[in-house]
Amino acid sequence: MATRHIPVLYQETLKALAIRPGGFFIDGTCGGGGHAEGILNASAPDGKLLALDADPDALARARERLRPFDVRAVLVHSSFAHMKRVADEHGFGAVDGIVLDLGLSSDQLADDLRGFSFNSAGLDMRFDRTQGQPASVLVNELDERELADLIYHFGEEHASRRIARAIVAARPLESAQQLAEAIVGAVGGRRGKLHPATRTFQALRIAVNDELGVLQSVLPQCVELLKSGGRLAVITFHSLEDRIVKEFFRVESRDCICPPEQPVCTCGHRATCQVLTRKPVAPSQVELTENPRARSAKLRAIQRL
Repeated sequence: MATRHIPVLYQETLKALAIRPGGFFIDGTCGGGGHAEGILNASAPDGKLLALDADPDALARARERLRPFDVRAVLVHSSFAHMKRVADEHGFGAVDGIVLDLGLSSDQLADDLRGFSFNSAGLDMRFDRTQGQPASVLVNELDERELADLIYHFGEEHASRRIARAIVAARPLESAQQLAEAIVGAVGGRRGKLHPATRTFQALRIAVNDELGVLQSVLPQCVELLKSGGRLAVITFHSLEDRIVKEFFRVESRDCICPPEQPVCTCGHRATCQVLTRKPVAPSQVELTENPRARSAKLRAIQRL
């Protein structure tokens, strides 16, 4: 089961992690195993990696790719929402680096039954198809107002009311292709570089997988798992994710988080990390030429004090 996924910001991520031989690392979103392979190569001969993924198909592909590393690679089927527990169970209680790549893989987009791409025959969108409800349930069962609110808040789609109205009128929808066609019928053709269904698909995927809630839950776990000097690198693909990461890094790098108008600190907060990326790292033009799907990627990194 070969992977066709190209890891984004590959060299930039490895640099941000400052990988050394013999270190312990965690890849919370193993996907096709690209970043994982790079970490294992850079931490040779005796570095170890714990790789998690909520998608069992992605994990199977990564397992094949990482087979040459034998016991140095420990792969576990799990959402990174449970990172601390899984890490403790496998002897990764204090690590030198963690990477979270929050994007979809090319393999997931290419799977016709998953519903991630606009021409898919399926309408699922779950990373782990053994958990939760598929997107088809939301699309076909939410009332128009709930659907519009979901599309607006998670997709930042200003035409959410019009789109929700069109989706309800087109029910029942059984495929991502039908969903995309309903959206195009509501708002017209391509807007700049974006397909008109992009933001709605994003919103549904976020809702189905509770992506923002899971991200908010894992970031404190990452800091807890890092050794002093250990690094966390996070790659985001839309503003909602990036906002969460940016704010978490801001708070964890400050000694006081009281309101600025308050004359005396009462919060007792102490910085746990140092921000390594004053501005997010974006893909180079060379990378964008080779992999246009990287266009919205942003890398942020912090180091444990």
